[in-house]
Amino acid sequence: MGVTIKDIAKLANVSHTTVSRALNNSTLINSETKEKIKKLAMELNYIPNYSAKSLVLHKSYHIGLFFSTIDKDRGTSSSFFYEVVRGVNSIIKDQYNLVVKGISDYKSLSLIDTNNFDGIILMSQSAEDGAFIYHVLDKKIPLVVLNREIEHRGLINILSDDKKGAYNATKYLVKCGHEKIAIIEGKAGFKSAQERKEGFLDALIDHNVPVNKNYMIKGNYDFESGYEGMKQLLENENKPTAVFCSNDDMAIGAMKAIFENKMKIPEDISIVGFDNNTFTPFLTPALTTVKRPIMEISQDGAKKLISLIEKEEVEKERVYVNTELIIRDSVKNLK
Repeated sequence: MGVTIKDIAKLANVSHTTVSRALNNSTLINSETKEKIKKLAMELNYIPNYSAKSLVLHKSYHIGLFFSTIDKDRGTSSSFFYEVVRGVNSIIKDQYNLVVKGISDYKSLSLIDTNNFDGIILMSQSAEDGAFIYHVLDKKIPLVVLNREIEHRGLINILSDDKKGAYNATKYLVKCGHEKIAIIEGKAGFKSAQERKEGFLDALIDHNVPVNKNYMIKGNYDFESGYEGMKQLLENENKPTAVFCSNDDMAIGAMKAIFENKMKIPEDISIVGFDNNTFTPFLTPALTTVKRPIMEISQDGAKKLISLIEKEEVEKERVYVNTELIIRDSVKNLK
């Protein structure tokens, strides 16, 4: 049996209530006593009993990290999923248990309540998440929404400027002398896919580059759709000289299709991705891509959620985190 609060209280010669308050950073306990008790708890390898604490403090000690879906075949890539979970987990550490779920896993939202979750972070990918958002707000569960712009006052909303990122990537291709520029789009219905497509088109229009409907290919944010999309583009008699892929996974699929056709990157076709996943510098050639700071967004979301749970003053706001074009070796300068 592990060390209990009563064991610590006996050794510290204080009541178990004092120990409990000290370990929960109560302002009722002076800093000297608090430090003494925490040091003793550490020396004894004390592990909090979250089940007991939850009963006393009316908390579940669970934070929910929800995605629209966690099924990669429906638009959540493994690299994106990993970055989000890693970012949130790096902040909450052992303060809370992290429960990772897809909204699409729930036939009913009845289990989403304050008994099961102290707070929720939603990595929103689809407009269909609206019902989930309003359910959580109705249940008065602290909520932070990431990744998708939400029109709701009093909600913390953190996202990257995907439209601007896609615009800058496409503008870079134009400045490198490319005029025959294609796009492999993201998953239909995802706000990020729409914004990246809009940024791509705006850059072409602003720089007087023709928009060719044969160069606009539907994708699904996975390797396979990038591969199939690139094969489709290569069937054009007038092949593009550059392709903007709406995420890095599709860019990798596109690269495979190019190599299979005995073509070279960037000599024959230039490729640009989006996300700056951890493996992109190690590809051959290293992938030029747009850095979307998913780790930072996830960490900021976790910090703000913990502040909400602990009832600290937190400004309810929409925060945009800048994207950045990372130039590597996959784009040829035609000038």
